[in-house]
Amino acid sequence: MTEKGTDIVFYKKSEEGYISLTDISKIRDKDNPSQIISLWLRTYSTIEYIGLWEMLNNPDFKPHIYEGFKNESAKPHFWMSSQKWISETNAIGITSKSGRYGGGTYAHSDIAFKFAAWISAEFELYLVTEFKRLKIEEQKALGCSAKRELSKINYHIHTDAVKHNLIPAKLTPQQISIVYASEADVLNMALFGITAGQWRAANPGLKGNIRDYATINELICLSNMENINAVLINEKIPQSERLQKLNQIAIQQMRVLQEVENRKYLK
Repeated sequence: MTEKGTDIVFYKKSEEGYISLTDISKIRDKDNPSQIISLWLRTYSTIEYIGLWEMLNNPDFKPHIYEGFKNESAKPHFWMSSQKWISETNAIGITSKSGRYGGGTYAHSDIAFKFAAWISAEFELYLVTEFKRLKIEEQKALGCSAKRELSKINYHIHTDAVKHNLIPAKLTPQQISIVYASEADVLNMALFGITAGQWRAANPGLKGNIRDYATINELICLSNMENINAVLINEKIPQSERLQKLNQIAIQQMRVLQEVENRKYLK
């Protein structure tokens, strides 16, 4: 990400965001970023904060070493580097990466924001805002990925049931595809109330198919229905009866999913 003309690298470690302190420090001194970090690390308030963070988040942290550093930080001769802090306390909130590109000192976002505030209150606000924006974009990407994965769940179970129970021997590939499409439309009708062909006719300007525009809740329900329809097919239940049962299931499941979502928003 880029803030106020400065490129700031961040990466994920164990699902947590780490931001480059080296890049942030260049706001203050482009040529000596490590010295800026050390100046921040030598203060009592910094040592106290990052030590408390480690005790809350790091079971392997060495609190007795931290207490010694905290006592020493009140003295004018005290000096601290990121490498010394990491190696002697076994810290994880601040870490170091080697390499010409992307190398430097990194910190967990909790700590990086604290450092940014020390550099500049204005810069801290810029950084926090941009970090939140990136997290939102990341969640959107995860949501799209989840939708794609949900659409695949139980697909093979469903098509296998169709293959072994509804497709007679010696059909042409074209005839087989018609049967598969027919069963897909059973699910479409049960959940959406229209077939794939009806949706395409009503939305000529949209790319993809009806399921590409489904919500997460609809895809969850659809995935469940694929599995249920496979069971009903194996039980030799006629298509018309299956459609009625699946429609009832879709109504009940969508109601439950919506109620769960509404409770989440009310918290």
